[in-house]
Amino acid sequence: MDVILLERIEKLGQIGDVVSVKAGFARNFLLPRKKALRATEDNKKRFEEQRAQIEATNLKRRQEAEKIAKKVDGLKIVVIRQASETGMLFGSVANRDIADGVTAAGFTVDRRQVILDKPIKTLGLHKVRLALHPEVIVTVTANVAKSEDEAAQQEKLGAAVVKTEGETPDLDKLLEEAAQATAGAGEQPAAEA
Repeated sequence: MDVILLERIEKLGQIGDVVSVKAGFARNFLLPRKKALRATEDNKKRFEEQRAQIEATNLKRRQEAEKIAKKVDGLKIVVIRQASETGMLFGSVANRDIADGVTAAGFTVDRRQVILDKPIKTLGLHKVRLALHPEVIVTVTANVAKSEDEAAQQEKLGAAVVKTEGETPDLDKLLEEAAQATAGAGEQPAAEA
């Protein structure tokens, strides 16, 4: 089925592109959400008449999203979940959980704006993309931990704090090693000629 795109769709096309998609994708996603029109002659004429207005509206929405993106980009949210001693979650962290965390931080985000390639099933720091607009995508960090204290420790370490093979982690030692690693990263050895 051929459709005219009314907004940019990732991996499909830009505004005004006439693309061929499967009928189910068009009927169930593009058409009901007003992201496309059927590519009939009448719709093509109507689109060309309204093209300037559609592009102006898109530009305005993109500019608003870019303003918000400056504030949201790099945001760190904490998600508290139950997990095993090895760091595997009992369940997973999904789009809704990330959207709720970002909303709690003061920015309204719908779960459909959260882009997760796969559900988060382990403790630790995870990068998650948010599509504030089809052309404006930002990254937030989801700190998945068992408690607020553990989340603070993970933030300092930059990795999950989990027990390995029945041992209890020595947090002071881990923090010291992380501090040494970051201090050593700033020094660059001189190149020999």
